[in-house]
Amino acid sequence: MAKIAIFNQKGGVGKTTTSLNITASLARRGLDPLSIDLDPQGHLSYVCGVSVDHPDESVFSFFQKSKTLSQLIQKGTSGWLVIPSHVELSRVDSSFGKGPNVLNLLNRGIISEKLNTGRPIIMDCCPMLGVLSLSAIFASTRVLCPVSADYLAVKAVAEVEKTLKALERVLKRRVVRRFVITRFDVRRKMSHHIYEELQDKLGHELCKTRISENVSLAESPASLTDIFSHAPSSKGATDYESLIEELMADGFIDR
Repeated sequence: MAKIAIFNQKGGVGKTTTSLNITASLARRGLDPLSIDLDPQGHLSYVCGVSVDHPDESVFSFFQKSKTLSQLIQKGTSGWLVIPSHVELSRVDSSFGKGPNVLNLLNRGIISEKLNTGRPIIMDCCPMLGVLSLSAIFASTRVLCPVSADYLAVKAVAEVEKTLKALERVLKRRVVRRFVITRFDVRRKMSHHIYEELQDKLGHELCKTRISENVSLAESPASLTDIFSHAPSSKGATDYESLIEELMADGFIDR
């Protein structure tokens, strides 16, 4: 099944919120997803209830080659499987170069351990373009890029496209991607202008679904839960459910 990297080089665009809630939506469909938290901040791990005290219990230990991915899997409080992060993960960039061996390490681990046989894998990336984010893209079959509805985000999209096109020369394949607008305020003309501008630039690779600015989406991490458990009738829940339906309908996510 699909291995999806949630990626954008710009921070504050809703990567972790998107990782959390599309994983929750897939779990609600019985697809048994696996989350891999590749952000040293560990926010996804925290919300899922699998924060760890020692780096050896996190994905950092996999990059240090002391544990397999399977040994690091925990069950989150929301019910799906998570490989947690730890702040020590920030050392990966300084500890390793960016050669093909380290960048392919995560993909080799997923394949050799058959972790995505019958289940989708969602990888939450950090905003820095380094070993962690590149490893996620190398391991992915799909890349989903959240883009917040502000003008700096338009510039960020150009940087993402530049990065993916450069990686395609190494991977020798096109990176299948979709962009989804987040923090969309229907009352603001700027939000509509940004969506229209990105639609012109990205065509079908821009999702029709837009994730609205929503109080419940901001509140749910404080409750250590996803939007469907926190506020199932909220606009945020409706939007993420619509996003999953759209991504499944066009084959971006396997049914």
